[in-house]
Amino acid sequence: MNIILLGPPGAGKGTQASRLERDRGMVQLSTGDMLRAAVAARSPVGLQAKAVMDAGDLVSDEIVTGILSDRLDQNDVAKGFILDGYPRTRAQAESLDRLLAEKGMKLDQVIEIVVDEEKLVDRITGRFSCASCGEGYHDRYKLPKTEGVCEICGSTNFKRRPDDNEETVRNRLVEYRAKTAPILPHYEAKDLVSRVDGMAPIAEVEAAIEAILDRQD
Repeated sequence: MNIILLGPPGAGKGTQASRLERDRGMVQLSTGDMLRAAVAARSPVGLQAKAVMDAGDLVSDEIVTGILSDRLDQNDVAKGFILDGYPRTRAQAESLDRLLAEKGMKLDQVIEIVVDEEKLVDRITGRFSCASCGEGYHDRYKLPKTEGVCEICGSTNFKRRPDDNEETVRNRLVEYRAKTAPILPHYEAKDLVSRVDGMAPIAEVEAAIEAILDRQD
């Protein structure tokens, strides 16, 4: 089963991809991770990417496609892959179509995790975590039972991600709508798009995605 997970930052794509890896043996393919691995491995396309990044330029679609091509040749993708963060544009979607066709592979499903943007801003900007054990909390929905003390490890040190502020979150939502929304018609024309409610509890989102994939099996 080969799928794309779509959704703005904070929609829960990473959480759901991790569950699919655990339960189905699928492999999450993040362009950032693949890029770093290719550079570290000093593969031909990785060296190209390193030269571009060292010059302070953005890595081209051609290089990203080359890195993805190398990754798809590895044995662990046999049980299926989850693309997260790619494709982001119509041109990348068309490039992916050609790449999969060349390898005798196909895309089975594009799942959009749909969110209420105002609620998502509230969800992201209010979250913080224990600096010691990583337990997650929220200003409104999940405060520690004892103020200032982690329920799991007893630490009194907490942290917030620096980009979990309203301005940054709203800018990322605007960027997502501008860049990613245009690829949906491409996949809708192929009857590949399904949607789940990303504001539902995590377990319900997981069950909805499983139901979509079960229909494909």
